[in-house]
Amino acid sequence: MALTGIQIFKLLPKTNCGECGVPTCLAFAMNLASGKAELASCPYVSEEAKAQLAEASAPPIRPLTIGAGDHAIKTGGETVLFRHEKTFFNPTGFGALVTSDMGEDVVSAKLKKWDTYQYERVGLNLRPELVAVKDMAGDGAKFKKVVKQVFDTSNFSLILMSEKPEVLKEGLSACPGGKPLLYAATKDNWQAMADLAKEANCPLAVKGDGLAGLIALTDNLTKAGLKDLVLDSGARGIKQVFEDQIAIRRAALSGKEKGLGFPTICLPFEMAKDLEMETLMGAVMVAKYGGLVVFSDFEGESIFPLLLERLNIYTDPQRPMTVTQGIYEINGPDENSPVCVTSNFSLTYFIVSGEIESSRVPTWLCIMDTEGLSVMTAWAAGKFVGDAVGIFIKKSGIADKVKHRNLIIPGYAASIAGDLEEELPGWSIKVGPREAAHIPKFLRELK
Repeated sequence: MALTGIQIFKLLPKTNCGECGVPTCLAFAMNLASGKAELASCPYVSEEAKAQLAEASAPPIRPLTIGAGDHAIKTGGETVLFRHEKTFFNPTGFGALVTSDMGEDVVSAKLKKWDTYQYERVGLNLRPELVAVKDMAGDGAKFKKVVKQVFDTSNFSLILMSEKPEVLKEGLSACPGGKPLLYAATKDNWQAMADLAKEANCPLAVKGDGLAGLIALTDNLTKAGLKDLVLDSGARGIKQVFEDQIAIRRAALSGKEKGLGFPTICLPFEMAKDLEMETLMGAVMVAKYGGLVVFSDFEGESIFPLLLERLNIYTDPQRPMTVTQGIYEINGPDENSPVCVTSNFSLTYFIVSGEIESSRVPTWLCIMDTEGLSVMTAWAAGKFVGDAVGIFIKKSGIADKVKHRNLIIPGYAASIAGDLEEELPGWSIKVGPREAAHIPKFLRELK
């Protein structure tokens, strides 16, 4: 951000109204400077100040949205070269390819298969988001038919691929309001592509012949009034793509080249002969700044590891992964089922819940908010101690779900048993295993 918190404060109305969610304008200015607040939260800032602040606070890589509604994907908006400096914000979007010469049955089978690739992980639904429809013969009618099929029968956002504006226009008519990404403007067609993108209010991909050519194109397009651009350097070798991705990010973050301040698109399907190699290339592109990555196909063994890699890279390293505090039902518990309690560190939850599920013993699992700390760390920090756990159990409502008053605590928190019994009169505190692997045997042997 170009402006400091004090510089931003000077542009604010200084009413200290609190309507932005913090008590003073100075506090709001500091939050804005650190990226923790949005300018729109201040209802009284002047239009002149808005213009100055919007320009100053805009991330060096422009954020944009592809698609509409619940299935839209955001890309760009990044502010750092390395995630440990702050975090990465908008995860790489994964797409797979259908072409205008594919039959309706083939496209339908692919869409149904791709839609099954959804995985629950740390409370999130991980899935690919995009389908790219590629024009193969310049036939607008065929292209339109496939676009319509994808748009009408799937939940994927669209990338429309053709270097012929008239073909893309046919495709756009088949997905009204879909806001697809148009691919791609080149040195030969950029003016017509610019006109089409402005008319349709859609983001536009720019395909250059190296970085110098890419900059020249983005300069022309921004002068023509386009702001939502996606960059393709034109490289099709993994070494050059890797180098270009880094060069684009560095140039954008340093402010040396505004023409590169946009998210990127990478096309492994044009770079490799098989899906296995495409997947390896895609893994590199996720790690090194690919905004969108398009493959020839998705298979479970290819997309699942990419989704996990993306999750790990685009998780804020300064914030632990957590699950929501509450009561979780595992294996269909009833009023006589055992009650366990543990912390809301996501790894703890998924290991413990997995072991309980494998035991096949119906169980109530109470997850307490420990700010994402594991049981031992939370105990050491005073967040998983007798009085805190007792208060949580009282307020959780678990007492209304069971007839008994037996509570199982983690083995590593055995020292809190006495305090917990004082906090929960009438409850019997049982100390569970120290290791999660011993939970199934422990639960099966409970009397």
